[in-house]
Amino acid sequence: MHEDFADLVPLFVEEARERLDRLAGLVVRVEAEKDAVIEAKRELHTLKGAGRMMQIAPLAELAHAAEEVVLRSRPGVSVLLARAVDELSGMVESIARGEDPLPDEEFVQALVSACAETPPASDGPGPIDAAAPAAGAAERDLFPAPAEPSGPPRAPAAPHDVRVHAASLDAVAERATQVRIMALAGRQTVSRLHELARLAEEGLREPQPAQVLAVVATMLRRTAAELEAGQSRLVRSAEEQLETMLALQLQPLRAFLRSVSRYARELAASLGKEVEIDLEGEETRLDRRIARELEEALLHLVRNAIDHGLERPEVRARQGKPRSGRLSIRALGDEAKVRLVVEDDGAGIDLEAVRRQAVQSGLVDPASLARMEDQELLRLLFVAGFTTRRQVSEISGRGVGLDIVATAASRVGGQVVLDSDLYGGTTVTLEVPVARRGETILLLRVGQLRIGLPAAVVRRVTRLPQAAVLERDGRMLARVGDLGERLVPFVPLARLYGQAIEGEQMLLEGQTSGHPLALAVDQVQGEEEVLVRPITRRVATDRFLEGVALLASGEPVGVLAPAMLAQSEVLRSLPVRAPVAPIRRVRILLVDDSLVTREMERRLLEDAGFEVLPAGDAQEALSLLSERPFDLVVTDIEMPGMDGFELTLQMRSLEAFAQLPIIVVSTRDRPEDRLRGLKVGADAYLTKQSLDADELVDLVHRLSGR
Repeated sequence: MHEDFADLVPLFVEEARERLDRLAGLVVRVEAEKDAVIEAKRELHTLKGAGRMMQIAPLAELAHAAEEVVLRSRPGVSVLLARAVDELSGMVESIARGEDPLPDEEFVQALVSACAETPPASDGPGPIDAAAPAAGAAERDLFPAPAEPSGPPRAPAAPHDVRVHAASLDAVAERATQVRIMALAGRQTVSRLHELARLAEEGLREPQPAQVLAVVATMLRRTAAELEAGQSRLVRSAEEQLETMLALQLQPLRAFLRSVSRYARELAASLGKEVEIDLEGEETRLDRRIARELEEALLHLVRNAIDHGLERPEVRARQGKPRSGRLSIRALGDEAKVRLVVEDDGAGIDLEAVRRQAVQSGLVDPASLARMEDQELLRLLFVAGFTTRRQVSEISGRGVGLDIVATAASRVGGQVVLDSDLYGGTTVTLEVPVARRGETILLLRVGQLRIGLPAAVVRRVTRLPQAAVLERDGRMLARVGDLGERLVPFVPLARLYGQAIEGEQMLLEGQTSGHPLALAVDQVQGEEEVLVRPITRRVATDRFLEGVALLASGEPVGVLAPAMLAQSEVLRSLPVRAPVAPIRRVRILLVDDSLVTREMERRLLEDAGFEVLPAGDAQEALSLLSERPFDLVVTDIEMPGMDGFELTLQMRSLEAFAQLPIIVVSTRDRPEDRLRGLKVGADAYLTKQSLDADELVDLVHRLSGR
């Protein structure tokens, strides 16, 4: 084993043990199950690759021989595989002790002879292409397969082991206990609120309820102040706990950068190219979860640099360049961000080839192409499946490329910037947060939809009246500024999601990956910190989404992908969904003479998604009923002038309102009051003392039929 790999031994041993455990479980199945054969071959193939990368020849040779036996699916393969697992396990334990494993040439020869005796099964699994660049489980293994005679090497992924100091664990445990204690203290506040609610209910029966209300209001203010102080302490402790946990997640990028560097050298050699690699920032620390998400992206960037970018030595010599190409892999960090830079001094990107391919693939039309600047052209390289490579090789040209890089960066809250100089090289920069924490999103309303957008990409929000919107050559433009001095191309989200555009909209402007972004929405409802989960299975309607988040209320919302929406020219060629008829919300007439009660019930009903129009007395309610249609009425009983009983009776006497659902919500809870309410025509009778929000919302849905 080469001394350069000494620091990787613990990782190799841990990974090898896991694979051998899985192989041991497959021994009894390989003679009966085709899937077990495929799985066993994959494990042996990867173990062989790890052994070759670590330069452990005896282990690699034994794994290769066992792999061939499994592939042949010969009788008695389970016996041979069981012994191979035992032999390999012994070698791994020798390595763990710091010893070089001894070869078992006799057993290896026995496996080779067994393969010679039996031809490969015609219906068995085919050979695994160790060089295929497409994303897959094997590529994310810690030590995937290295160079095979038929193709280039595969690169190891970033290690997943985390070493934590005992002091850090003690601090985490102590803060977790503090957070739990403060959370439990909130129970006292909840109990106090329930007590205040009980006092308020009883106070309604007092001769002077206003005095009781004043006392309850004072106590509520005091409780609110205590709750606010407790919440501040809880948030502060939670932040401290989060910072401690994030610090534990930070790991140096040394091992990963070195493994990527080795992969680049082997890949260049397999392609007949010479390369000098500069590594910088091995001690830069990055959240290991982010590093893991970026593994595939970094491999793609290295592939592109070696295969697309760097020329062959003889070509470079004719161009007056050094025969060896230069590849720089840098990790540059500050307190909040880490920039991963892959730079080569190769051929650069041929923008004319990009233009030709953009038109041929139908991404843009010639007229739009003529207006596009160089940076807009480079942005097309981030479109899924876009490639200027004409020939498919084992490395490139399969329509898998920079879209994966952009998606990975966006998924972890970062962005990617591409810069290239024809014949002068290409630089790709991934800028990501140093640690993965909650992401702030803007909550947007688009027609009937509620959707999220990463707040970091938005720089400005302005009102967009209909008079300021123009449409030219299929592009939506907004006049921005007091005198309309700027014309801003924007994406109307309502069009993309088949929603009707009604009245004034909001224009959101910003940047993503160095490119301008402008969107129009109906409403910006605020911002919220969330955890965004990536969408793993995409369908056509999800092309503009990068993930899903749960709001604090528990409501799920889709989160838009800014990188996709910044491709304004591309969006022009995408089919726009036909507008759909808007779904009208249930319209409720809320009648109550108490401003406080009316406001509380209005909020409760609107939070449930209903449209609510309030009325202060029965006469105002009758006036509103004559002006517009309603789906349901919620009314109090005790009101000046005409009370709720009389209002219900009068409505039932009119043909237009004979079937209109009516819910009574009153402080009167005597049986005779309930009976009277139902006799005059109410469909349901609830008391304010025991009002349950879910019960009221459920009643509205059932009685309105929606």
